[in-house]
Amino acid sequence: MKLNLIIQHLENYAPLNYQEDYDNSGLIVGNGDEEITGAIVSLDCTEAVVDEAIRLGYNLIISHHPIVFKGLKKFNNKSYVSRVVIKAIQNNIALYAIHTNLDHVQNGVNSMICRKIGLENTRILAPKQNLLRKFVTYAPTVEAEGIRNALFNVGAGEISNYSECSFSTQGIGTFNGNENTNPTIGNPGFRTSVEEEKIELIYKVQDERKIISTLFETHSYEEVAYEIYPLKNSLQNVGSGMIGELAYPVETHNFLEILKETMNCTVIRHTKPIKKMTYRIAVCGGAGGFLLNDAIKAGADVFITADYKYHEFFDADGKIMIADIGHFETEQFTIDLLIEIINEKFRNFAVRKTEHITNPINYFI
Repeated sequence: MKLNLIIQHLENYAPLNYQEDYDNSGLIVGNGDEEITGAIVSLDCTEAVVDEAIRLGYNLIISHHPIVFKGLKKFNNKSYVSRVVIKAIQNNIALYAIHTNLDHVQNGVNSMICRKIGLENTRILAPKQNLLRKFVTYAPTVEAEGIRNALFNVGAGEISNYSECSFSTQGIGTFNGNENTNPTIGNPGFRTSVEEEKIELIYKVQDERKIISTLFETHSYEEVAYEIYPLKNSLQNVGSGMIGELAYPVETHNFLEILKETMNCTVIRHTKPIKKMTYRIAVCGGAGGFLLNDAIKAGADVFITADYKYHEFFDADGKIMIADIGHFETEQFTIDLLIEIINEKFRNFAVRKTEHITNPINYFI
């Protein structure tokens, strides 16, 4: 199977334009036309994971964290990043990362945390903006329904959990082509009036090319009119963090015990509980401190995340309990999620979880 087929499936699930500006998700090393013998999935791409791929005869590593975050000027074995990249290239192993784009989708990294701790009624904590646009076109009334359906089929008109959303108005369109035109309706040199329908649809930015190309393939006019508008509307099922509720309130101390066991935590660093019972919980895999105010505004009793510094714990300010369970611990089940995603599409493809625990942090108890 070609690498491009796997990439296409992963990026349909978690489009690259959902990643943060600082991120480096996507194909880091490799050629999309390569035949893939098998894939190892890991949270981090380390030398040990590359050695594992070599031993198994697999030529693809899919990791959550990109091995290359910043620009590299030298590849000289003096850093673990260089050593991993060099070894992968020497052994024709492709490296692919799916990081903050997978964090931001509805059924992504944070959904796995919610699933593990049993949250219900889950929703995105901080929906992302600048991912939606409005598409407007004009068509003869008799063609409007066919054009609308064609645009629906390539993703236009999808708003959160709703599809085939559009708005139309009737009107009269006029045009007068010169001697170099060949109009579908009317004749060059004469103004023509046509009963037309104005069709308006919302779409995701990543679908823009196929929406425009579909319009031109479907529309009968020689000169197709369309307009595109940026929107500030948030995309409710894409964004940072998640929030949900337990099936029933749990005594806070007991909840911490359950959390520690469920998430395989050695230790939980947390602020003082604000309530005796815990019910509404916000989560963010990895470093989620930037979402603290969102969690407070959403009425969360506990905010589960990682990478908190000493002074940042004071920001809880008696309004919420911060529970820092560790970066690796919040994201460890991302490996299982990625294997689920791949197996859903490619049931006979050889994909396996790495045998290595890549957490660089150890605890002395």
